[in-house]
Amino acid sequence: MPTSDRPVFVGSSASSPPAGPAWDGASSALPSTGVSPAVPSASVSSPPVPGATQTGTRAPVVDHGPRTGAKVALTFDADMTDGMLASLRAGKVKSYANLRILDLLEREQVPATFFLTGKWVQRYPDVTRRIAGNPRFELANHTYGHAAFTADCYDLPRLPVDELAGDVAKTFEVIAPYGGRQTRYFRFPGLCHDAAALDALAPLGVTVVDGDVVSGDPFATAWKPLVRAVLDHVRPGSVVIMHVTEANAAMTDEALPHILAGLRERGLVPASLSEVLADG
Repeated sequence: MPTSDRPVFVGSSASSPPAGPAWDGASSALPSTGVSPAVPSASVSSPPVPGATQTGTRAPVVDHGPRTGAKVALTFDADMTDGMLASLRAGKVKSYANLRILDLLEREQVPATFFLTGKWVQRYPDVTRRIAGNPRFELANHTYGHAAFTADCYDLPRLPVDELAGDVAKTFEVIAPYGGRQTRYFRFPGLCHDAAALDALAPLGVTVVDGDVVSGDPFATAWKPLVRAVLDHVRPGSVVIMHVTEANAAMTDEALPHILAGLRERGLVPASLSEVLADG
């Protein structure tokens, strides 16, 4: 889990998604405006990309947004490791893309933010296209192959420090062509990070998003504990962590309708991550 020496950053780097052509997520530059070079650049103003931060400084960390208003962010991780790909090829599992979650979010018009691994995107391009095509959904980065960025992180294989930035940059490159609401939000596998990992991301200009409400859906065997885990801890500004990887988070789609109902009862409204972090 995250170490105690991390900086905690709450709220102000996010904003509305960029308009116009899709932004190349591998670059720290803002998206092209498409304006003729004859127009002075000073007269053109592009909205900042959600999560984009100053390059060259330690990546800031967000646990939640401001504790005002009624908005909460529902976030879904899309893990994919080489072992998961092998299980798919061998027919040991049917799918790591839970389409019932997407069906429900679309039917209920619920905003959400998806933290995608590059290998998941490459395995499920049509599902990624579906996510990117929904204006209520945001796309964020969850590494290329869900490897650990620190030691002792849930038995995940560890990447060397000098490969961390390249791994994240590659994932932005994989996600960027799908367009949609691209962001510079990043989540570490297992939420495992330390000062060295945060410093390694400095050239990329990202915001690290942990979260303050952990559903516990990986490998859950019943849906009710997931509902309690979320509703017992959710507050205004919360960032809820769930998974869209069906085979190893099989109860999430069962729990989600009850979570949504519980949020309504509490007067809480799901919103995109960028809206929650910018609110107030």
